[in-house]
Amino acid sequence: MSVTEEAVIEVLRPVEDPELHRSIVDLGMVRDIQINLPSVAVQVALTIAGCPLRAEIDRRVNTALLELDGVDTSSVTFTVMTDQERAELRQKLHGDPGATAGSTQAHGHAEGRAVPFADPDQKTRVLLVASGKGGVGKSSVTTNLAVALAARGHKVAVVDADVWGFSIPRMLGVDQEPTIIDEMIVPPEAHGVRCISMGFFVPEDEPVIWRGPMLHKALEQFLTDVFWDDPDYLLVDLPPGTGDISLSISQFLPKGEMLVVTTPQPAAQKVAQRAAFMAHKVNLQITGVIENMSYFTGDDGTRYELFGSGGGAELAAQLEVPLLAELPLVPALREGSDTGAPIAAEPETIAGAAFAALAESLDTTHAPKRRYRSELRIV
Repeated sequence: MSVTEEAVIEVLRPVEDPELHRSIVDLGMVRDIQINLPSVAVQVALTIAGCPLRAEIDRRVNTALLELDGVDTSSVTFTVMTDQERAELRQKLHGDPGATAGSTQAHGHAEGRAVPFADPDQKTRVLLVASGKGGVGKSSVTTNLAVALAARGHKVAVVDADVWGFSIPRMLGVDQEPTIIDEMIVPPEAHGVRCISMGFFVPEDEPVIWRGPMLHKALEQFLTDVFWDDPDYLLVDLPPGTGDISLSISQFLPKGEMLVVTTPQPAAQKVAQRAAFMAHKVNLQITGVIENMSYFTGDDGTRYELFGSGGGAELAAQLEVPLLAELPLVPALREGSDTGAPIAAEPETIAGAAFAALAESLDTTHAPKRRYRSELRIV
């Protein structure tokens, strides 16, 4: 059977752009096709010049072409989309960045643009990971929970809203910058998790010295200008405390569920309850408490409670929510956070199994049941 241009198109249709997760055929990336059996040559239009995943696209296209009967060799050449083509692609995937969506005073709206995760019909479940103080491992919990949820087959995204202490890209092991396609930000991905962070736009050792309005605007862009592609879960790593960022998030993401992270010691538990009480005030659902650094198991099998015990259970009882997990303190968890190798990617380990159990619990058991009411007005 002869190889036709239509046959080439069909064999390339399952090939996806690794960043946009759409067929390169449907995205209009397949251009010139030259058939000279036993060889086939295809030209592919990249979304931007210097595409970081060009080699992966090349590999995927060549692999698909060699599946055609009668094709022994294949080759791929590249061109780049025009500005107009990029604008049309952005419009197709993400809509018009200048479009308005009702009153700017309404919940879930950012300067007239709708935050997609605030839409009542949006299926994404938003988990806000919070703590009253720093140093309790909130970011490592966010990272590993995201990886564990992705391992269950979900599309998962993370917003690193800790703009002063951003660390999610390093913890996830992200090794590339976001791609910008005509004002649409395509977030990088690692371990099946997409993420956006101030760390992509500011040197890691440079402080972010911004007032509230600038922080508010940055969060707006993270939620509205990023192509999240309707994830099943959106995790938001909040900064410690109850300041501007937390208040802005409550406006942008009124459907968010808060997970309060604490350690076993009473002092940490007392501070963590402040974040929970803030959630009450701004009408956010508190889904549960996660106790981090709960225990350490020695080589002799003895369990040591280095930071005391009972803080997480006491806080959960006080808030009338479940204690979702008691996560162990293990060196591999800390090492993985430093090297971009999340322990949740190794479910056979003690800590990896704990995160897998936490993800399963949230995924199958703990869903929103109620909301708190408040007369608080944020100004």
